[in-house]
Amino acid sequence: MAEAAATSRIPPPRLGPRPLPQHLLTAMLGWTSSLASWRIWSAASPESRPPLPESLAPLGLDLAKLDPEAFAAALEHETVARLDRLAAGIVAYRAFPATRNLAPPPTVWQEGTTRLLDFGASSAVAGKRKTKHPLPAVLVVPSLINRAYVLDLDEDRSLMRFLATEGFAAYLLDWEAPGEIERGFTLSDYIAGRIDRALDAVAGREPGRPLLILGYCMGGLLALAAGQRRQRDLAGLVLMATPWDFHAEHPEQARLIGAIGSVLEPILAQLGEMPVDALQSLFAGIDPFQVVRKFLAFADLDPASEKAKLFVALEDWLNDGVPLAAPVARECLQGWYGENAPALRQWRVAGEAVDPTRIDLPALVIVPDQDRIVPPASALALANDLPRADRLTPAAGHIGMVVGGSAKLKLWRPLADWMARPPR
Repeated sequence: MAEAAATSRIPPPRLGPRPLPQHLLTAMLGWTSSLASWRIWSAASPESRPPLPESLAPLGLDLAKLDPEAFAAALEHETVARLDRLAAGIVAYRAFPATRNLAPPPTVWQEGTTRLLDFGASSAVAGKRKTKHPLPAVLVVPSLINRAYVLDLDEDRSLMRFLATEGFAAYLLDWEAPGEIERGFTLSDYIAGRIDRALDAVAGREPGRPLLILGYCMGGLLALAAGQRRQRDLAGLVLMATPWDFHAEHPEQARLIGAIGSVLEPILAQLGEMPVDALQSLFAGIDPFQVVRKFLAFADLDPASEKAKLFVALEDWLNDGVPLAAPVARECLQGWYGENAPALRQWRVAGEAVDPTRIDLPALVIVPDQDRIVPPASALALANDLPRADRLTPAAGHIGMVVGGSAKLKLWRPLADWMARPPR
């Protein structure tokens, strides 16, 4: 028994960065292609070499002076060194001690694999913020493909616990992986079903408090649609890094994601869901070398540093995603990305078109100006469409604004100040 208990406390092995074969192949092809290109270019006669762009003409003159074999050897040495550092970074990450050890908040409502977590009940110092009116209860809606605990990453980086200590009744939806029932869900089932009933659960637990809904990333789109349905019950709406116009920046990239979604139809039909690695692979295409750069940098970090601990905590979260129900995957990839249905007012939830211009609620639209996941122009289009929207543009990235070193200053406090304003 003691041996079994000890075994159960060992964290599962890390699988990241997922999908590992894709990231290794990206690095190897990217770096070895330099050596192959050099051998082809240097072996050709000067007259037959393809002309370099005008901006690279000085480089061409410098390359022509080099000893071809010596430079090839230098390229090979650098390629091997980078691959070695990349492997060292991945091994160091996988061997890093567990970083997250938080007591979970209580589950106060559950339906299927969807849980409602009450952070207000677990707050030890609730109610620091003094106001003449009741502070709102807030239902926080995360993305369907990433675990909710990015909003409760550790003791020092938990937006949820911060809101609870400020006196808000803070509730977080935790979707978990789709079960047998959820694999058949559409977005309408999640929004007009699960979110509707979660809002009812929060309202029933917090009589006398105004009710807000806050959505993060994909969860912002779910919160927006729920907000349109439940306007009479809500005092406001907060949308953090929420895409709306999927073709506002790089429309060709969005259409490609939509096309790939169509190609994946046999997998969706067979499995009933889009696997985590397929999702990770698809979105890694936005910046194929991003993961490689991250792990090269991690190889040089002091393992005892706070920066290393935060890196591991975030990577654990990023690689701990959940599958997406097949009908939802079709709506998101083909409808949102491929057809830009939200911005064209063609996205329908429970038969009704989602139209921000019809939402007469105070809204706060948060657009981090360094967001590489949701282009700022995509999120700003939503702010432009909401009649009563205030804007907050923190100097941060998509994830950094929530858990970065300056998150409390740039996001948490301004968000709490906005939510604490008297009901309008």
